[in-house]
Amino acid sequence: MYLASVGPLRTPLRRLPGTVPGNVLALGIVSLVTDVSAEMVTAILPLYLVFGLGLNPLQFGLLDGLYAGATAVLRLAGGHVADRWRRLKAVAGVGYALSAVAKLGFLAAGSSVPGIGAVLAIDRAGKGIRTAPRDALISLSSDPATMGRSFGVHRALDTVGAFLGPLVATLVLWASLNDYNSVFVTSFALAATAVILLTTFVRDHSPHTPPARPVGRMQALALLRDAAFRRSCIWAAALGLLTITDSFVYLAVQRRWDIDAGLFPMLPLGTAGTFLLLAIPLGRLGDRIGRWKVFLGGHLALVLALLVVSGPFGSWWLVLALHGAFYAATDGVLPAAVGPLLPEHLRASGLAVLQTGQALARMAAAVTVGLLWTLWDLRPAMLTFTAGLLAVTLAAAVFKPLEVRR
Repeated sequence: MYLASVGPLRTPLRRLPGTVPGNVLALGIVSLVTDVSAEMVTAILPLYLVFGLGLNPLQFGLLDGLYAGATAVLRLAGGHVADRWRRLKAVAGVGYALSAVAKLGFLAAGSSVPGIGAVLAIDRAGKGIRTAPRDALISLSSDPATMGRSFGVHRALDTVGAFLGPLVATLVLWASLNDYNSVFVTSFALAATAVILLTTFVRDHSPHTPPARPVGRMQALALLRDAAFRRSCIWAAALGLLTITDSFVYLAVQRRWDIDAGLFPMLPLGTAGTFLLLAIPLGRLGDRIGRWKVFLGGHLALVLALLVVSGPFGSWWLVLALHGAFYAATDGVLPAAVGPLLPEHLRASGLAVLQTGQALARMAAAVTVGLLWTLWDLRPAMLTFTAGLLAVTLAAAVFKPLEVRR
């Protein structure tokens, strides 16, 4: 099926008074189903690789870093192609389809670490291709004054999928008598369903004013000449360099409170639950008081989470709650803050530049955490990153970029 040739449904989802646009809801449902599929197979990977295959923290950090950022450059490619061809939906659809096909790769990979790494790389390639066009669609489909709410609704629906994924995986394993291939097949079926939903319900969105000439590679990079956009990219990357990836947070929680290995796949549910509760309220708060303030507040929540997991007091549920608050205040708020700074015909390319820098920085962070954990152990590594993250967050609050006046 050629996604570019599939037209919208004759009666597409429409915006109701007082609600977010129908296109945003449709994209949120697509992300919900996709995340159920993705989280089914990723929830147990940290435990499996570290405890099952015996990887040390440095080795796991290398794999986790590659998982987080090795395909980051494809974000630039996806954003550039979507803007150049003015086919945001089609490029996003290619990314979703690639991730769906990757789920079948787990059937062939078995317990091979290189094989699992290759499958994860393909899956992340799909995510890298689709992210910027999808966020551009959300941005272009939304009123600038309520864009934070639109991203909050999308991320909330996305998080419902992240919450359901481990539960569905557990149910499938129980019903199939621990046949992991059943999880992979079910995951593929859900991912394929998400692609069908995208082609059926999501409408493409072209800029109101077409560009005077075709979008070139240098036009996207030229966006960095704008002081506000450039400063946003720099601070997002700097904070990403000191952001500990999810897998390391969950491994730290498991070690700090000696949580039973059988319960490890459930830890992401604590993050997802808080994310789900706070994504829309914090998105709306960003619309009112400023999205950059909420974005930095999310990083302060992560600082508190790292202090709890590194200190003698606190509990694991508090760490997961703060971790979820971090994502609710940052994941959708950042593109909502930066999107209005970008011209419509370069919206996907600009968001791809922002997200690529952030992804590469987080890849470096994962490798560094793994190295420090191997050399110094858990607590010194966590405290080092906590101190650095706090310093950069405070600096970003002082030298913050400008936001579009609303």
